Amino acid sequence: MKSSSSKSDFISFTIAGDNKYNNSKDRRRLTSLGRCWNGLSRLQRRLVLVILTLAVISFIYVSPHMKGSLADLGLLGKQHDDQPHRNIIEIDPDDFKRRAKQEIDKIKHQRPPKKGPPIGLRQSQGDIVKDIKDGLEVAGGDDNAIEGMQQQVEQVINQRQEEDIQLLGLAGKVEQPAAQLELPDEKDDGAIQVDSDQQVQVPKAVLDIEDGEEGKMKGGEGHQGHFESENENSPEDPAEQEDNDLPEIDGMYGPKNERQQAVVDAFLHAWKAYKKHAWGKDELRPISKKSNEWFNLGLTMIDALDTMYIMGLSKEFNEAKDWVANSLVIEQPKDVNLFETTIRVLGGLLSAYHLSEEKVFLDKAVKLGDALLPAFNSASKVPYSDVNLKTGNAHAPRWGPDSSVSEVTTIQIEFRDLSFTTGDPKYKDAVDTVMQHFHSLPKEDGLVPTYINANTGNLKGGYYTLGARADSYYEYLLKQWLQTDKSEDALKEDYVEAVEGIRKKLIRQSEPNKLTFVGEHVMGQFKPKMDELACFFGGTLALGFYNGMPEADLELGQELVHTCYQMYAQMPTYLAPEISHFNLLPGTKNDIIVKPADRHNLLRPESLESMFYMYRITGDTYYQDWAWKIFQAFEKHTKVEGGGYTSIGDVTSLTNVRSRDKMESFFLGETLKYLFLIFGDDQRVLSLDRYVFNTEAHPLPIRTATGEMLQG
Repeated sequence: MKSSSSKSDFISFTIAGDNKYNNSKDRRRLTSLGRCWNGLSRLQRRLVLVILTLAVISFIYVSPHMKGSLADLGLLGKQHDDQPHRNIIEIDPDDFKRRAKQEIDKIKHQRPPKKGPPIGLRQSQGDIVKDIKDGLEVAGGDDNAIEGMQQQVEQVINQRQEEDIQLLGLAGKVEQPAAQLELPDEKDDGAIQVDSDQQVQVPKAVLDIEDGEEGKMKGGEGHQGHFESENENSPEDPAEQEDNDLPEIDGMYGPKNERQQAVVDAFLHAWKAYKKHAWGKDELRPISKKSNEWFNLGLTMIDALDTMYIMGLSKEFNEAKDWVANSLVIEQPKDVNLFETTIRVLGGLLSAYHLSEEKVFLDKAVKLGDALLPAFNSASKVPYSDVNLKTGNAHAPRWGPDSSVSEVTTIQIEFRDLSFTTGDPKYKDAVDTVMQHFHSLPKEDGLVPTYINANTGNLKGGYYTLGARADSYYEYLLKQWLQTDKSEDALKEDYVEAVEGIRKKLIRQSEPNKLTFVGEHVMGQFKPKMDELACFFGGTLALGFYNGMPEADLELGQELVHTCYQMYAQMPTYLAPEISHFNLLPGTKNDIIVKPADRHNLLRPESLESMFYMYRITGDTYYQDWAWKIFQAFEKHTKVEGGGYTSIGDVTSLTNVRSRDKMESFFLGETLKYLFLIFGDDQRVLSLDRYVFNTEAHPLPIRTATGEMLQG
């Protein structure tokens, strides 16, 4: 009997006897299906059967009513009486769909925070599902309903990816996902170009904590509520000493969450190797298990003193203190670089003294300050770059007659603090004379070139940059002003003028995705080259805004920090190269270009430094997430089995990063310190209202205009 429905509503079967022709439409359909099936390989047939089987099983288990009906018929088997029965919450299907749609719509229409670029890595699927669970309040609810929700969430995620929905960033710009896990095409000049409209996905081994499992607490809570660390006893060496009367570290310090504990564990992994293979030496060579000397001043140890203190590592801090007291020799017949020795050793000793109040650190700082002062005995009072710690003989660098600008203008905070702390003005007088000289020099829109002659006091060259040789001049203009509670107007004037000059001459946006970056100005020509070193500037702008500078400075700083993060996120290793070049030509595909000579990573801290300031000042948690991704990349690609971390030679390769067998002292002094601080939420820990960080991340106290400690 034929139905009165339309042809699309019924199926017709024609049964023919033997040897009779049958060419009905249904017969042709069945024949076509049969041919398709026969055309499939054995593997393809199996896949189809598996998919069909899973679909049937899923359909049965998705429907509570069908499941119950089949159970009643005995087709699903009986539940054993000794198994606990689960309570099933009945959910009205229409109400469920409505509420789930509301939650999914919230996800689809999420917007980034008002200030700053949006999170570069989208919310994980697990987090989205958890959000919907919480929103629907299915307490102890139906697993089938949750499974259905997850399917809907997956559809939203897939649709968002397929349609390439892009989150809006600063000033209406588009946030680009980071690059896929594959090497970009090699160009004729050997440069590697990385798309900024793709996202690197770090291998799962690195991102095993991404979706909510941020690692296990090792042994539960440790002493005084802190997480336990993997502080293993080192073998016998000169550092093996019993604890003495070190005062207990303030309870506000130490790790307070799992991310901070992970950073502490990384520090201890590095410290273990330093203690075993390089105790008292300047640097560790973690792969060869040897040491490296530069100034013979224990750079790694002294750089790490305040890091150990804020991490709550009393035992390690005490061991290092004993070495400083008994083994650190200042007056040795050795030439040292004034700038590096000041920011690492003098700054590290002063910071350790202010935090711990252990006088031994101040005593050594005074001896070092006295040994460095002869560097200022030039005709212009601009210091020479090098000085002998025993003889006081000072001279220009061996390679030329000039000092770099950063070498002579990034020592002021430390020498001024030494005067404030001891009451002896000679240290402050020496560095203030230098800044007064720079204030009087002619500049180009507030910018200074990279070199100055110590004998004549004249600036040299037409090279303007925020990278090496000039970077921290601009940083210390602001920080000296803050150090004396904003009382020295000349420093503020020079800083404000420099920021405007940087905007005018050095700030550009790349093509095609408008990444804001800081370039260089060389002999009248703009060069789209940015050092990772220059990534400090975003944080400096944020610190200026925090202390009364225009909001436009914060906004520029946020754009720069976003670009610096992309310098990490777009590399296959998720680690930034030492130098990035930016494309300015419209119509091309790639924003960031990495040349072969620039592919190395030295474990630098500047991007993390800026993320620390941004998180402290804005409270935007995506800075923490960005820093966590970078930390995991360090763990994946630079961690050395047995202890230590190494700089690497190629951030563009996942198969051969070319380890360089060197752990810079600033990895413990800056990189891990800023990571630890980023993941903390206690604003009292090294408060920006009480401390100013030197360029090596050593916190020194903010003073009054006359040098007294702030009260309250």
